[in-house]
Amino acid sequence: MELQVNGHIAYCYTGSKPLNPEQPTIVFIHGAQNDHSVWALQSRYLAHHGYNVLALDLPGHGRSQGTTLATVEQMADWLLALLDAANIASVMLIGHSMGSLIALECAYRAPVRVSKLALLGTAYPMKVSDVLLNAAKNEENIAIDMVNIWSHANQVHQPSCPAPGFSVSGGSRRLMQRISQINPSHVFYTDFFACNAYVNGEIAAQSVTCPTLFLIGKKDMMTPPKATQVLTKAIPHRQIEMIDNCGHAMMAEQADTVLNHLYRFIQG
Repeated sequence: MELQVNGHIAYCYTGSKPLNPEQPTIVFIHGAQNDHSVWALQSRYLAHHGYNVLALDLPGHGRSQGTTLATVEQMADWLLALLDAANIASVMLIGHSMGSLIALECAYRAPVRVSKLALLGTAYPMKVSDVLLNAAKNEENIAIDMVNIWSHANQVHQPSCPAPGFSVSGGSRRLMQRISQINPSHVFYTDFFACNAYVNGEIAAQSVTCPTLFLIGKKDMMTPPKATQVLTKAIPHRQIEMIDNCGHAMMAEQADTVLNHLYRFIQG
């Protein structure tokens, strides 16, 4: 689906299903240097099991046009504008990494529009090291390699590989390389800078009144489990689920487990 948001085309994957006003809507928000495809299994399943799904591409990512947005606050405003363009009043927001901060900020800015919140691979503050920031700005391929090493619990995935010859980390690396190819304007650096600069997380979390799910990879090196404590302590109606043998790239590493947790939370 393509929508016009702030004068530019915004792309959302819907699971090949038209939006049904009788069904609840779920919005999936990807992380830095990613696009809607990281939610392939989860979004398609839910689209075929009674939900409207919008797995979006943020501006400058994937198929969405426009300049990469520089702050989490700007991304949250853009998301709310996208919901207006789609004529959607109420949503469940599911965000991964940078996307979790966007979801949180949206819940802060428009609490009546967010019925449930799922934060995957989240942290606050979401600090990015100077080494990684510099690599993202000046040597993007090196930054991509660094993030892929740190985002996966194992370099050889068994039994999570869906077929012989499939590489979870290789697929992640190729997606990030593609984002660089289609938009050479330092997307990775802009995304990381936005995460690093976001300061409203605790205030936003304290304002959340809707049910909230935290999905945490026990072996996550990008957003370690202990880095979620500010948010988990601030949100009263929270559910915390730890995933064994899982790093930051949880939607691919433990795809079925992530889907199962999300489905139970959404149905609950």
